[in-house]
Amino acid sequence: MMKCLFFLCLCLFPILVFSSTFTSQNPINLPSESPLPKPVLDTNGKELNPNLSYRIISTYWGALGGDVYLGKSPNSDAPCPDGVFRYNSDVGPSGTPVRFIPLSTNIFEDQLLNIQFNIPTPKLCVSYTIWKVGNINAPLRTMLLETGGTIGQADSSYFKIVKSSNFGYNLLYCPITRHFLCPFCRDDNFCAKVGVVIQNGKRRLALVNENPLDVLFQEV
Repeated sequence: MMKCLFFLCLCLFPILVFSSTFTSQNPINLPSESPLPKPVLDTNGKELNPNLSYRIISTYWGALGGDVYLGKSPNSDAPCPDGVFRYNSDVGPSGTPVRFIPLSTNIFEDQLLNIQFNIPTPKLCVSYTIWKVGNINAPLRTMLLETGGTIGQADSSYFKIVKSSNFGYNLLYCPITRHFLCPFCRDDNFCAKVGVVIQNGKRRLALVNENPLDVLFQEV
């Protein structure tokens, strides 16, 4: 009996040594946890707060600058201002305050949210403060940002904030399902970049393939 145990130990010893050597030289890499979402920051370095208002301002100055504002769309029969525009310069009026309404309790990069102009308005015009993307504008060959959207619904009212490759942030339009027509939504997440086109001499926010609008968020 003792001889059997002795020979068994001799047989197992090389296996244990090999196993120990192998694991020390070739450690097993367990899958790491998903990275924590990054909060979106305002111009003061503070996290955006869903209960506060912000102006969407340009990262550039002068003629390249200009805040985002609510204005009347050309040839629109809407009873209220229903267009999302950008001033032609940062010298002049300030932009219209907005609030960001996330699906969760915090405002993180690359997560779905709604955007609403946060201003006093008649009851008739409440829905004309919520951002959405309109139908294809044939003359401009794009889809314009407008108001008349909804909050928390599966429609054309969802956006994301992502880090710009230059400075600041970019806005993305991200329909929550692929049911919505969006020829500009071409990446894996079915999102489109928000940029600027010229409409009747004004800068209008619209979906673009290149040159997305670089923005910052200034607390009101």
